[in-house]
Amino acid sequence: MKSKRHDKIIELVLTKNIYTQEDLLQELSECGFQVTQATISRDIKELRLTKEMDDQGNYRYVTGAKKVLDSVSSKFGTIFSESVLGVDYAGNTIVVKCRHGMANAACATLDATEWAGVVGTLAGDDTIFILMRTQDDAATFTKELYKYLSN
Repeated sequence: MKSKRHDKIIELVLTKNIYTQEDLLQELSECGFQVTQATISRDIKELRLTKEMDDQGNYRYVTGAKKVLDSVSSKFGTIFSESVLGVDYAGNTIVVKCRHGMANAACATLDATEWAGVVGTLAGDDTIFILMRTQDDAATFTKELYKYLSN
């Protein structure tokens, strides 16, 4: 039960603005978890939740996962823009042309971001193949990747 509650707390913190322990207590109650404020306090400590200021100047709970995701996203943008020369797709396969020797680094950061619709990747020396679930996924993802290209 505790691990399910912890999973739900992390989900809530990542998807909603949780400003207080009372907010968290209410959200958990709505999800069927009946716990006390003392339990919430222990959960926050065990999960190492911290408070971070949002865009409106309010402090809300965040997880270390958000900071890691932000870091990965930033790293992806930097490595991708410096490594990639072009992106195109055919069917449900995307081909990413990279500078010589840079495909593995670009592919590793791409894999770390866990994009929706990506079935798998394969990197060579200067080329990455990305297998997508559908042709529509490939078209959408190709457009998204274009945003990271440095022109």
